[in-house]
Amino acid sequence: MKLDTKAMRHLTAEDWRVLTAVEIGSKNHEVIPTPLIESIAKLRGGASRVHKSISALAKVGLIARLKEAKYDGYRLTYGGVDYLALHTYASRKQVYSVGNRIGVGKESDILVVADDQGTQRVLKIHRLGRISFRTVKANRDYLRKRQGGSWMYLSRLAAEKEFAFMQALRDEGFPVPEPIAQNRHTVLMQFVDAFPLRQISEVPNPAALYAELISLILRLAQHGLIHGDFNEFNILIKEERENSEPSTKGKEVERTAEEKEKVTVTPILIDFPQMVSMDHQNAEMYFDRDVNCVKRLFERRFHFVSTQPGPFFKDAKKTVGKNGFKRLDAAVEASGFSKKALKDLEAAIREQQAARGEQASSEEGYDAAPTDGDEDDDDQDDGEGDMGTDDPNTSRSDQEADTPRIDMKSLSISNET
Repeated sequence: MKLDTKAMRHLTAEDWRVLTAVEIGSKNHEVIPTPLIESIAKLRGGASRVHKSISALAKVGLIARLKEAKYDGYRLTYGGVDYLALHTYASRKQVYSVGNRIGVGKESDILVVADDQGTQRVLKIHRLGRISFRTVKANRDYLRKRQGGSWMYLSRLAAEKEFAFMQALRDEGFPVPEPIAQNRHTVLMQFVDAFPLRQISEVPNPAALYAELISLILRLAQHGLIHGDFNEFNILIKEERENSEPSTKGKEVERTAEEKEKVTVTPILIDFPQMVSMDHQNAEMYFDRDVNCVKRLFERRFHFVSTQPGPFFKDAKKTVGKNGFKRLDAAVEASGFSKKALKDLEAAIREQQAARGEQASSEEGYDAAPTDGDEDDDDQDDGEGDMGTDDPNTSRSDQEADTPRIDMKSLSISNET
């Protein structure tokens, strides 16, 4: 699904009210009866005004009518919930403009946005339930297991869980983007000027970076957590260059290339919806998988093999919560996530991977942007245009220069949702 915000400026306050009414109705209905939409919206113009807004919303793909429904009604699309989330961010002055898409994940889209001061941020839109047409056409029964409303609920849950973990990890000093806000199925976070490890073919000191990544896995374990998808797609590398003082030899000053500039790299962790507790029934498998992902990457990409065995789950397990380390798995669960909700979310993520024929280890990570027609027509909505280049080999700064910002200043935000 490609987010196109051009229609936002043309929606009236009544349109937003009707769209919100559809969202409210979707809590108990997959297809919201038109009379219920009229009842919730309560527009002054009555049914005729509601129908006018319904027509406008359906035209731009924010709601959709099911052809085989037993009654007249509409369902909320992912495009509709995208607009509601952006509308809320705009009303709170957290997002002023939307730029290009910089990442397409298995279950999310990543976009660059900016506030009214021009500060760039990242908006992650969770899209559980999105499956490529090419990989799912043999698995149609799987899609029928969950209705669209259920997928939207799980996407919202994924965003809430990710935001909670980002806050907890940030508070404990982990290198993660600063979480700014969360609304519906989206997370707004700090823009980090870095590149995915998958795009990097050479690093100054592979041994040092390897040790730092393994150290992060062990630090997470001390806090009771396993990332669950610790691979080159979910690790950003922030490069910093420092000018060194010149060496002196008698009265002469000599500079070597190494002395002129010192390069340091810092790993930044992203993507946390699949994170699990060290007490999880499959914790050892997830822990070992994270470790092996790092080992395989460094052997394949950087030709580095550590002489140190492990680390091993049994040893990491002994460090959980010791020496004053706060158990973040318990803290996040205590913040409002029920065990059932977390289990539902985990099952949805694993089931969706299985529906694609992928292993749960997911070594593909972020994919290139889907071409037109690649996305499954059962889960996607019409009326959505391209926001810009998604070339994984293009740097973020290059993509930003190529794609104009879409101004959100003229949005009607009188009815905050």
